[in-house]
Amino acid sequence: MNIVRWTPIRDMARFHNPFNRFFDDDFFMPNRENDELAMNSWNPVVDIYDNDNTIIIKAELPGMNKKDIVIDLKDRVLTLKGERSFENEAKEENYYKRERCFGKFHRAFTLPVGLNPDKIKADFKDGVLKIDIPKPEEEKPKQITIH
Repeated sequence: MNIVRWTPIRDMARFHNPFNRFFDDDFFMPNRENDELAMNSWNPVVDIYDNDNTIIIKAELPGMNKKDIVIDLKDRVLTLKGERSFENEAKEENYYKRERCFGKFHRAFTLPVGLNPDKIKADFKDGVLKIDIPKPEEEKPKQITIH
């Protein structure tokens, strides 16, 4: 019997191969139906942050026109919705993979109390929607002079 020095890497490699084969199974491989479902449902990614005076929402909406985007504000809920149309650039049978999403989307964000809706501004440039929401001015303590 030969004595073989134990190495954890070798054990990991033995585990790694069957594990990978498990996920190579057809069950886990994307099929045309799953691709179609994924492409018809999407939510644009957003960043929400603030600076001293403004809450800023940035949404990535590549390939869209500003006329296809609607922003509503009702009861402190800012709603971003729209639809990105599918552009069929090639025949169905010529695709190897389609990962770009299209269809309707809807995102909603609850805003703080006291905002002035007339001061909210939106700008759309290079596929990025930027919404600037001025924070409500905090009431500053008023000093009362003692006479």
